[in-house]
Amino acid sequence: MMNQLAKLVLIAMLGASMLACGGLFGHTMSWKEEVKLHDGQIIVSERNYNLAGYAYLDSSERTPLDETVTFILPGTNKIITWRNNFSDSVPEQNSLNHFRFDIVNGVPYLATYPAGCISYNKWGRPNPPQILFKYEKDQWQRITLAELPPELIGTTANAIVGRPASSLLKPFYTVEGVNDKNHYVSETYKTILREPVPKGSDSEVSCLELVPYKGHWIMPNDTALKASIDRESK
Repeated sequence: MMNQLAKLVLIAMLGASMLACGGLFGHTMSWKEEVKLHDGQIIVSERNYNLAGYAYLDSSERTPLDETVTFILPGTNKIITWRNNFSDSVPEQNSLNHFRFDIVNGVPYLATYPAGCISYNKWGRPNPPQILFKYEKDQWQRITLAELPPELIGTTANAIVGRPASSLLKPFYTVEGVNDKNHYVSETYKTILREPVPKGSDSEVSCLELVPYKGHWIMPNDTALKASIDRESK
C-alpha cells in the first residue's frame, strides 16, 4: 500500500510540474466585445486566446500562446483577422497587445504596443511605445505615425487591453464594459501618442535594453553572462 501511495504522489508531482511548465494542459478563452470607432459607429469583434499551462505553481493565470481577433468590415461580409503569438523564445517580432481598431475611409487600422520587455526590445524600443498597422492587400502592414490618419492620433483604447482574468471572463462586453476594463490601464498603453514619452517620467517604459545572444536576451555589455552562455553551448 505504501508503494501505491508513493506512486500516486509521484504522479501528482509530475502532473503539477507539467502543468507549471504549460506542456500538456492547454486551454482556450474567448469573448466578443463592442468596438466603438472614431465616427461613433459600433462593430463587434471576436477574440480567441490559446493558452498553455501555468508558468508557476502559484500562478493565477495561464500563459498565453497566441491570440486571434476577427472583425467584420462594416457594410460588407469581409472578415478582417489579426493574429499574434506571444513566444519570447523565437527571434521574430511578435507579442503585441492591440488596444485600438478603427476604420478610416474603408481602410482598417490597428494600434498595438509590445507586451513585455523582450517584445519591446524586439520591436526596436519604440517611443512612443506603439506599433501601428494598416490593412491593405489582405494583410496587416506596419506603418509610421505619419502614415496614420490624423483623426486617429490621440484616440484611446476601444478594445480590452490584454485579456480579462479568466475567473471574471464574460461572453460579451459592451462599450461601457470595455472602458471599465481599461480604466486602470496607463495612458501610455491605451493612447495613440503623438510625442515620445519623456525619459525619466512616470510614463516611461521601464525596460532595460536587451540584445539577442545565442538564443538568450541579455544586456549589451554583460560579458559575464555571455561567457556563461558560451560555456553552456560547448
